[in-house]
Amino acid sequence: MPSLPAGVAAQFTVDELTWLTELRRELHRHPELSWQEEHTARRLEAALARAGVSDVRRVAGTGVLGRVPGLRRDRPMVAIRGDIDALPIQEATGLSFASEHPGVMHACGHDVHATWAVGAALLLRKSPADGDVLILLQPAEEAADGAAAVLDTGALDGVRVIFGGHVDRRYDVGRVVVQEGPIAASADFFEIELIGTGAHGARPHEAADPVVGAAALVGALQTLVSRRLDPGIPGVVTVATIHAGEADNVIPDRAMLTGTVRTVDAASRALLLDELRHVTEHIAQAHHLRPKVTFARGTPPVVNAPGPVAWAREAVTAVLGAGGVVPLAGTNMAGEDFAFYLERLPGCFLRVGAREPGGPALPAHSPGFYAAEESAFIGAAVLAEAARRASSAL
Repeated sequence: MPSLPAGVAAQFTVDELTWLTELRRELHRHPELSWQEEHTARRLEAALARAGVSDVRRVAGTGVLGRVPGLRRDRPMVAIRGDIDALPIQEATGLSFASEHPGVMHACGHDVHATWAVGAALLLRKSPADGDVLILLQPAEEAADGAAAVLDTGALDGVRVIFGGHVDRRYDVGRVVVQEGPIAASADFFEIELIGTGAHGARPHEAADPVVGAAALVGALQTLVSRRLDPGIPGVVTVATIHAGEADNVIPDRAMLTGTVRTVDAASRALLLDELRHVTEHIAQAHHLRPKVTFARGTPPVVNAPGPVAWAREAVTAVLGAGGVVPLAGTNMAGEDFAFYLERLPGCFLRVGAREPGGPALPAHSPGFYAAEESAFIGAAVLAEAARRASSAL
């Protein structure tokens, strides 16, 4: 059994700890990709029912929604979200419960997120909040469109505040990041096609060379963050792929570049996307090329609101003690589709320590990633308590 802080261990029976551990391992053993979470959804429907949640239904296809009754019908509703999908990565953890699906694994801890949402439901059944609490087990976070799909169903209409979290092996078990403001970045993507005129490699003067233009553009795009964005505001512009040409003696007639733009607020997001288009057009003109710039707008930044942060901080302190709350270890420029919820309603997204004592700080989205099992119970206890405090304060 996992070794837990006293404030967490006291909330679960031995049988409950065993059951939730088995649930996490079952989810980890049978991971499913975004929008394919059928086995996962059925397993979680059964788990919520076992936790005592009678009002359980599907949402957005492979998502699951459960409603835990509160003590008073007139109190506002709160939501807790856990995501459930896996990644197309071959697992190399060596765990006894490693993925049995070749090329698919829970490399981002969503098996734990789903488990702690079920655990929170269990705790809220035993010690209810003032108002009802929705337990949302969301599909397709990795595809970045699961949250938007849930919102489109209207399932969260009437919810006043939402809580969620993510395991993080930069922090020890028993430590939780609860912080106002940006906690994750927007994640937008671009595709740039530079169209020129091909020619023989020995006669470059007859060409409008998109390869040279692409090389100039890669360097120029690096000035967007260093020269256009306020130095105090984090931002990233990454060119991730370049494709041009097929033969070493032929200047091609076009080049393709793709990449990503990451920001932490709406203003810098708009600035960098506008400047990327502006710089591309002028670099292309200087090289006698025609540009085509396409953006795929992804998740907005995750920005925690003051009120929910205060309730979550109180919850962490109540469950783990004053030393449980820790600051974010550097700016997080990864994306998270929990951001779509925070565009509609206030909420707080936590980073929950998932590194066992003496363990390595394994990066997420890698073949060796796993989360310490204690983090599932800590997440459950903290999220349940945050829901109680929000429900009583609203």
